[in-house]
Amino acid sequence: MENRPQWGTRAGFILAAVGSAVGLGNIWRFPATAYENGGGAFFLPYLFALLTAGIPLLILEFTMGHKFRGSAPTSFSRLSKGTEWLGWWQVAISFVISTYYAVIIAWAMAYAVFSFKLTWGENTEGFLFSEYLKLAEAPGQMGSIVPSVIIPLVIVWVITLGVLIAGVKKGIELANKIFIPALVVMFLIIVVRALTLDGAAAGLDAFFKPDWTKIADGKVWVAAYGQIFFSLSIAFAIMITYSSYLPKKSDITNNAFITGFSNSAFELLAGIGVFSALGFMAAQAGVPVKEVVSGGVGLAFVVFPQIINQLPALNGLFGFLFFACLVLAGLSSLISIIETYVAGVQEKFNVSRTTSVVLGGGIAAIISLLFATQGGLFYLDVADYFINNFGVALAGLFEVITVAWIVKELKSFQSHADAVSDIKLGLWWRICLAVITPVVLGYMMFDNLRTNLTSEYGDYPREFIFSSGWSVALGAILIGVLFSIKKKSQHLSS
Repeated sequence: MENRPQWGTRAGFILAAVGSAVGLGNIWRFPATAYENGGGAFFLPYLFALLTAGIPLLILEFTMGHKFRGSAPTSFSRLSKGTEWLGWWQVAISFVISTYYAVIIAWAMAYAVFSFKLTWGENTEGFLFSEYLKLAEAPGQMGSIVPSVIIPLVIVWVITLGVLIAGVKKGIELANKIFIPALVVMFLIIVVRALTLDGAAAGLDAFFKPDWTKIADGKVWVAAYGQIFFSLSIAFAIMITYSSYLPKKSDITNNAFITGFSNSAFELLAGIGVFSALGFMAAQAGVPVKEVVSGGVGLAFVVFPQIINQLPALNGLFGFLFFACLVLAGLSSLISIIETYVAGVQEKFNVSRTTSVVLGGGIAAIISLLFATQGGLFYLDVADYFINNFGVALAGLFEVITVAWIVKELKSFQSHADAVSDIKLGLWWRICLAVITPVVLGYMMFDNLRTNLTSEYGDYPREFIFSSGWSVALGAILIGVLFSIKKKSQHLSS
């Protein structure tokens, strides 16, 4: 009998997987991405990407974790001796992301409190950058730690590490059983409220109106694959780790479809809520919707406070619900991101779960202080861009090429998944992973490299981009290789 921790229920696993997938990006990345890439027409490439890359990759990672019963590094080393570094590379990527993701959740936590008194005032942009973040004048200037960021940041780390110390069943599963239903209920309230606002129909029209001319544009298809890829927590080591806690008899393929479609349903819901609110804002300002569309940090912390200011009644409560949703979506994802290196370190160095959480989580918490300084937003922006584009996407490319073409394990994975699943995987699954996904990810990588070698990201100075962007992405690969070498030295000495 293996003493590996297990999920208590199937629903517990699915909620945790969905909790990992549904993060801040669903709320602030998807609506703007869809709008910019053809509105309603974008759903065609988006659905195609979900069915040819998203769900096939989820099935692959669920199968891998379920079959090899280990964290990502352990699973990769059991797949083939020379591939353990890939697992550590993915773990290192998750480690980097956890350090700044926690800080964004801390901002949302602070803003949830600000909502009640509309502390941000009329000039929401000035409040965010000057008063709240006390932003440094130029990238690369660290400045001092910002007290209003550090207090919620400590709370975020205490909650997250507390949940992880409690374990898989009593910690992660229990937290997601509370967070995800609460998130969905609160977000539904926001969407229903947004739909009743003046101008909501114009906002939804802008969001759903298809621009079919965009379908012929390759960039739109790349954007669809990119959205699916970054949204589903693929190639982060998360899904391999989570599925390694599944009982022996678990329907892998079905779980992957449920997780993939649940995540997309939430993205669609977010799009409806965000664009109803943007339509209201445009109507209040007397401008077309396209003039108020934004995504990312600006949407959440500049545009939404402006919308909340203009709401006719109970605007403080609406604001609180919106930022509380960001906090819950963020926490459920952060827990899954940290679990990857907690499990990896625990198995590699044979230490207790608590030691691994305190060690891994503690180091990440200390590093996260960098993003809580006055220069934090600049570091965060560049690290996020490079670790996603040259970390996650690149690791995903290496993963599919390794499994499909180097160790040629797709058929054995297929029979493993088919043995426990109701839905049988056909040739489509192998073609998607061996051909479609590598081609699309390969093109994305080529395009990213070309763009970033010929122009500087976000007009930042070249030195800053190298020290805070490229070095972070390349450092994750180096750490992956170093950690995988470590094991051999232990074996030799024993």
